[in-house]
Amino acid sequence: MIESSNSQMTINNDPLAITLFSEIATVDQIGRSRLKSALPEGMELSHFSILNHFAHLGGEKTPAQLARIFHVTKGAMTNTLARLSASGFVHIRPDWDDARRKRVSISPAGRAARDRAVQAVDPVFEDVIERLGPEKIRAMLPLLRELRTILLTD
Repeated sequence: MIESSNSQMTINNDPLAITLFSEIATVDQIGRSRLKSALPEGMELSHFSILNHFAHLGGEKTPAQLARIFHVTKGAMTNTLARLSASGFVHIRPDWDDARRKRVSISPAGRAARDRAVQAVDPVFEDVIERLGPEKIRAMLPLLRELRTILLTD
């Protein structure tokens, strides 16, 4: 039995844990909705996330690596990459060292699409930063990163 320091309640019926996960799920749903509505026509949040990843880190990744990074199935990632490739936003090539694999990288058109998307969603980000203030956001980030680490360890 896991006990909190302030009560004898187990983690299984602790309203604090239920409230925490409820808030996280609600924030995720509302945030995704606001971002999706701000993105340029035809761009999905999954597309933006992948393009943004490549814009920051560059290089190449396999579809399996991207699926692990974004916590989705390989099939879901393959579908998203096919759409990005059809739009000309990523290059998908064979892996010269292992013919069973493919390598993915961002194209110049993909970088430009990502930059347009950043401009489109920037008002959403600015609004949140203005309303919460940079200090609160900086204070939340370590807690959110710690929570992510805890959730990934299972």
